[in-house]
Amino acid sequence: MKPMIRRILPILLVSLVTALPARAEDMRAVQIQAQEAKAALVRKAAAEKAAAEAAAAESRARIVKDRTALAAAVAAFESTHRALETAVAAMDAEARQLEERERALSEKLSQTDSMINELVGVIRVNAKEVDGLIAQNLQTALNASVPSFLEAVAQDAHFPGMDDVRALAKGVFDQIAATGEVAVRKGTIVDRAGRNVDAEVLFIGPFTAAYRTADETGFCNYASSGKTLYALSRLPTRRMQAAIGRYMDGESDSVPMDISRGGALRQLTHELNLWEQIPKGGPIVWPILLILAVGILIVIERVIFLLRNRFDADKLVRAIESNGLARDWQACTAVCDQHAAIPVARVVKAGLECGDMQREEVENALQEAILKEVPPMERFLSTLGMLAAIAPLLGLLGTVTGMIDTFHVITLHGTGDPRLMSGGISEALVTTMLGLTVAIPLMLSQTLLSRSVDKRIGEMEEKAVALVNILHKCRGTR
Repeated sequence: MKPMIRRILPILLVSLVTALPARAEDMRAVQIQAQEAKAALVRKAAAEKAAAEAAAAESRARIVKDRTALAAAVAAFESTHRALETAVAAMDAEARQLEERERALSEKLSQTDSMINELVGVIRVNAKEVDGLIAQNLQTALNASVPSFLEAVAQDAHFPGMDDVRALAKGVFDQIAATGEVAVRKGTIVDRAGRNVDAEVLFIGPFTAAYRTADETGFCNYASSGKTLYALSRLPTRRMQAAIGRYMDGESDSVPMDISRGGALRQLTHELNLWEQIPKGGPIVWPILLILAVGILIVIERVIFLLRNRFDADKLVRAIESNGLARDWQACTAVCDQHAAIPVARVVKAGLECGDMQREEVENALQEAILKEVPPMERFLSTLGMLAAIAPLLGLLGTVTGMIDTFHVITLHGTGDPRLMSGGISEALVTTMLGLTVAIPLMLSQTLLSRSVDKRIGEMEEKAVALVNILHKCRGTR
């Protein structure tokens, strides 16, 4: 009701305000109109109130209806929610089971991948090794059908299958069989002059290859890059060449071979003999070689001298004794004259010429004759000893000069390039080696010659004493 009063009061006030300026004479009419207006307003308010109450009732009915529907919908939603929660819980449990199964399968897959990767890695490594063995096998030089499948198996982008594994196994067994083969084949090689020539090639497994042409026999080396056999720059010894030829002809069951796959043969080609090393010793080697030449001449001269003066002194003494006992002193002198070029014969003759003298005088004469024969026998021996002593000193001098050159190169260029220092080191070592090489045989020769001369001198002294005894024994009959 209060809202209706609030609506009516402004109307009344407006009516009063509008009625004030009118004439006062008809207050009754005004009151009547006001009452009518009030009644109209009351009716209008009652109608509006009824309408409002009807609308409120209708609204309440609609609200009650909507509340019931909403309650039903909420109940349905709650039931659906509970069903969804149950389904979600079931799905969560299933998801956890699937996660556990996925984790187990992932671990199993990881283990399987590791095994497969390890197996593939082993296959690829073995393929590379077998491919390298085949590429380095010198038997492939004359084999046109070299397997190339191993290169594909060894590639990281290629996954090897069972066919590749079978091919790899076949390649391994073929390589094993090839390593046990010994065969002679005809083919083309590169000779020592760099020309392609036809030759008989002897293959001894994968280790050694030897060749034989119309001109020479030697060993081959293999260049895997060009799949070519080329002859070594240096021929083997004649004994080895003969052994290779006999084996290739089937006349022998043994042949020299290099089990290091050419390593030892390459060392032989780079090995220098004494005469090839001499020029690397610098200027000091020439005095050493001069000493060697002079020493050789002295040794030859002394050996010839000793060989020419070789004589059976015992036979001479026996002849002197037999003739002396027969009182034939002229025959004794004749025997000595027959061997006048022999020192011991000259000494014995000098003793015979003094046979009539006293024992001491004969001994002095013999000693004088011996001393006269000693200088020719000892000639040049002291010189030979001096040369044997000088040779190592010259070698030491060459060592010092070579090391000086080496340190000079180090001062200028440092130690970055060893080849710059090799010249001085080579000179130092070669001169020392050459000096010792010359000195050792010269000292040995000087010692042997000195012993031979001492033996000859001792022999002359022995025969001189024997002659004195013979003269003393036969003096009474002379």
